[in-house]
Amino acid sequence: MSDYPALKKIRLNLARTKEFPQGSAHHGYEFTAPLDATGHIDAALWKKKRDQCRVRRFWGDEEEEIGHLVHRPGGSWAFHYDVNGEDDDEAGYRFGAHAFNPGEYVSIKDEDGDLHTFQVVTVQSI
Repeated sequence: MSDYPALKKIRLNLARTKEFPQGSAHHGYEFTAPLDATGHIDAALWKKKRDQCRVRRFWGDEEEEIGHLVHRPGGSWAFHYDVNGEDDDEAGYRFGAHAFNPGEYVSIKDEDGDLHTFQVVTVQSI
């Protein structure tokens, strides 16, 4: 048995907003990250598995964006997209402190600087 937790595939769906009063399963993210037993991102294991820590952003009818989960200086986390490389990173608000367990809520600041809230829908072993 490994000393490290398995990589997890995490799905975040947009939580309730004025535009989407019931939330939206068509707006969100799926990403891969190593989680510890409490559901927090394991930064040490991320360093070893960073190439596998991918993200897919889906946003209604917009083209999907594919990128990586990145650990920034100072300890914050963000999604960095590979395609064109022109967009700013999307920052996870306090991702280091949040547990990624189904039913929990997390916030992400998009490339325009707008903060959106998402619900953790699924966390699956890969």
